[in-house]
Amino acid sequence: MNRKNILVTVFILVAIVQLYVPVKMILDKETVLDAGIEYKFKTAPVDPSDPFRGKYITLSYEGNSIVVKPESDWIRGEHIYVMLSRDNEGFARIKAISKEVPSQEQDYFKAEIRFVTLKGPKKVVINYPFNRYYMEETKAYTAELVYRESQKDSSKVIYALVSVWEGEAVLKDVLIDGVSINEIVERKKVK
Repeated sequence: MNRKNILVTVFILVAIVQLYVPVKMILDKETVLDAGIEYKFKTAPVDPSDPFRGKYITLSYEGNSIVVKPESDWIRGEHIYVMLSRDNEGFARIKAISKEVPSQEQDYFKAEIRFVTLKGPKKVVINYPFNRYYMEETKAYTAELVYRESQKDSSKVIYALVSVWEGEAVLKDVLIDGVSINEIVERKKVK
């Protein structure tokens, strides 16, 4: 094989690998969306100084902490597994956390410890991996305003719909009183 043939072969292999990686990432997320179990996570107000960066809404969640045994050793930034259950209203609750992969019978996802409280009962506060909801650029600003206003109204139920499957979690939608934020933004554009 001459040098030119080797270079062409190497180029083709590199191109295939470069295409494979993003396609695999997309397919993995789509698999979680299709096969995953849906959970509703109630959102919490976000610091108004920086709720929106780029083309996504930054989300914060209620119930993102769990009380742990005082002698337990949890470290900020550590990767953990969050096992889920549902409350009486159907919203996701942290059932337990673990440093080890849970059994397959559990619905769980991988997350990171944001911090551990030192005062009062020892709590692990979790940084959920689905804290950004990406949108079309033309809808982003309106969605930010709708989300902010809705957070101020305590009668509104705002939650993220998340698919969980085999340790992965993918944010599907943000809903306000059961209506997709995309639909609310579309309605505002029509007016």
